[in-house]
Amino acid sequence: MATRILPITLGDSRSSLGATVAALPRWLVLLLAAIAVRAVTFGNPLVHVDEQFYWVTAQRMLQGALPFVDIWDRKPVGLFLLYAPAAALGAPWGILAYQLMALASVVATAAMIARIADRVGWRVGALPAALLYIFALNLADGQGGQAPVFYNLLTVCAVALLLPRAEDRSADRARIGRGLAAMLLIGLALQVKYSVVFEGLFLGLWLLHREVRLGAGVVHVVRRGIAYAGTAALPTLVAAAVYAALGHFDAWFYANFGSILDRRSDPLIDLVGAFFEVMVPLAPLLTVSWLGWRDLRRSGAVSAPAVLLLGWLASAMVGLIVFGAWFPHYALPVMVPGSLCCAAWLSLDRRAPRITAPVLLAVVMVAGIGLVVAAQAKRGRAAQLEAIADAIGHGPGCMYVHSGDSMVYGYTGRCATSRWLFPSHLSRERENGALGADQMVEVDRIFARPPAIVVMRSPFRGERLAVRAQVMRHLQRLGYAVRGRYMLGRTPIFIYAAPGVAIGDPPRRVASNRA
Repeated sequence: MATRILPITLGDSRSSLGATVAALPRWLVLLLAAIAVRAVTFGNPLVHVDEQFYWVTAQRMLQGALPFVDIWDRKPVGLFLLYAPAAALGAPWGILAYQLMALASVVATAAMIARIADRVGWRVGALPAALLYIFALNLADGQGGQAPVFYNLLTVCAVALLLPRAEDRSADRARIGRGLAAMLLIGLALQVKYSVVFEGLFLGLWLLHREVRLGAGVVHVVRRGIAYAGTAALPTLVAAAVYAALGHFDAWFYANFGSILDRRSDPLIDLVGAFFEVMVPLAPLLTVSWLGWRDLRRSGAVSAPAVLLLGWLASAMVGLIVFGAWFPHYALPVMVPGSLCCAAWLSLDRRAPRITAPVLLAVVMVAGIGLVVAAQAKRGRAAQLEAIADAIGHGPGCMYVHSGDSMVYGYTGRCATSRWLFPSHLSRERENGALGADQMVEVDRIFARPPAIVVMRSPFRGERLAVRAQVMRHLQRLGYAVRGRYMLGRTPIFIYAAPGVAIGDPPRRVASNRA
């Protein structure tokens, strides 16, 4: 990796700011930029509901729980293993630890974006493209430790290994070795989140195409194709083998694959709105990438590496679109090839170094920070969660979080009454019939041996109201008492205690617990 930034890569080097930036190592510029736009989230356990669940699951794994058996989810086991070192530290240091892990992953991914841009010949746009990735993450809930924040690094490293070289030959063992290493990285990424499969398929097909272009015979193409595919599948096969040896292959298979097909779609109006939320953050990246491709074609500068990168972007978009249901963070995998392809136009356009790149980066950075601050105000802060945890106490007695934040389990340490720890699994309409268990039956089972504490948030869009009504009937029938109403950001959280259960502090309003 280049250790110095060329003055032309960002802004006017004649200014004091440009000269200062030009004198810094590239990695340091990226690190400082990432800290600047992500620091507001450091130490906040409520950055996103997904990250809360990953952390809590990893924490319970360290206590002996087995994913898909004792705690249910669709994410591959590698994601929870990734969170385990941070979860081992407990709260609050474990929260900061996973966020610093995410920071390191973001900076390393951005550095690889810049390195690839250098190798393809887009050196002028290398640093702006890397910074664009860092800033754009905040537009799509990537300010914390979402799964793509981690597996994007594996994918971009795989692409770097596959970049065509002038000295490539069909029988070159080093080239074949790089291909196998790239497919292993994709396989590891698949065990962080399976959505990378579309990018992996494209890169695998690219490898086979490359074999043909280099003159490999049919037998060699087939043999190497099997080797590439087997290497990519290896981490998933290992996970399957481990669960089979433990006698839980069926549970693993349904959670990882079968349940995805059973999950319901949201109403059309919700789908349209969700797709719009995903596409808006990507619009600048896709537009600038298209401008770069247009200029490359006009100048006759379309190279094999450029085709690889554009194909990667297209495959990431396919992976996004085919989900059929969207959340903002689904855009995160597209941001790596999207930012990288922007480097082409930022290198070819004469106005880019002094005007276009600084303006684009400033707009994306400011918008991203604004969205992060707004999300934090909506979702809450550590002091609010700590107030709720103090009110609940640490036991004895188990707890059921029907709707709200799974991090309540992490901060109280109370045992759970169900293996569906992620609240949306039992409370959201689209999960009905996709859990391997009936939501209503599971709720009845939970209250057959009543938990000491029940936590519920206010009704939300997409909630299965019939399940909420069933929970309320159980609470009334069994004589649960409301022990407090607390706020997490802008969301009211209600704490119910079973008869005779003394928990935490008496009901109260806490000043630090207001939005």
